[in-house]
Amino acid sequence: MPDRMQQLERWLDSCCLPPYRLEPASSDASFRRYFRVVMADGTTQIAMDAPPDKEDCRPFVTVAARMAAAGLHVPEIHAQNIEEGFLLLEDLGSEAYLAALDEDSVDALYGDALDQLLCLQRDASIEGLPSYNRALLLREMRLFPDWLVDSHLGLALGEREQQVLSSAFEALIANALAQPVVFVHRDFHSRNLMVVPQRNPGVIDFQDAVAGPVTYDLVSLLRDCYVRWPMARVDAWVARYYRRAASAGLVGDAEPQAFLAWFDLMGVQRHLKAAGIFARLCHRDGKRGYLADVPRTLRYVVEVGQRRDQMAPLAELIATRVLPAL
Repeated sequence: MPDRMQQLERWLDSCCLPPYRLEPASSDASFRRYFRVVMADGTTQIAMDAPPDKEDCRPFVTVAARMAAAGLHVPEIHAQNIEEGFLLLEDLGSEAYLAALDEDSVDALYGDALDQLLCLQRDASIEGLPSYNRALLLREMRLFPDWLVDSHLGLALGEREQQVLSSAFEALIANALAQPVVFVHRDFHSRNLMVVPQRNPGVIDFQDAVAGPVTYDLVSLLRDCYVRWPMARVDAWVARYYRRAASAGLVGDAEPQAFLAWFDLMGVQRHLKAAGIFARLCHRDGKRGYLADVPRTLRYVVEVGQRRDQMAPLAELIATRVLPAL
């Protein structure tokens, strides 16, 4: 996109920056691109390129303000050009949680992330945010049969299997809507949490925030599509977070086992969605790299089906029809 790059450079020049050079920083699963703006003295900022015919910068700006007000470490916005789709942001570095997590680091890193999540749920305003309602929950889950089962695998599901999906979808929607409503980042996981020296972690990719279920971001972090931990360890993290969230008045009158059941079923909803998105990224957007994460993502669903009876038929369908076909 040479014209787009020239447009970005013209805007950066208008920001009265000292002499700089641009380096690719990252891209994501959308049409946004990021460039590191490296000044002569070695200081850096990040330029976001969000083509306005495909992306809207305004949710990023407004959600960033809400999250910063709640105490989260989101990128400071140094300059913005909403009409052309450019933002100049604080550089949170290049070390994502995904690269830093291991047996020695995980408790400290997750501890920091859970501190930030508690602040987000307790202190961030949800007024005016889109609702994580029935229509959105169902639309997300339909990505699984439409893009993974049909478009990617070419599997024809029989009438009974279709009914298994429909029944699971209804149970998962009911579970989500039964939970207290909080600020939901929607992608609070290891690719979007940056290791930073102060106020760790830095949080990115939050522009799709909604008002929704209290366990959604917790499951995004602890049952991450990109890194997996033993179920017993995850359960222990969930129990510790429950105690803090209960003390903060975030879980209503839910007991620990009810909270864990919310968490389990919320994870199934999220993982069905994610598996469908990974297939869509391949077939619609030409991004094949995410397909490698589909088996891990769906094995979470099978695992939940082993302790939640209402998910057992769905788990069997995935274990016997979908995973073998990948």
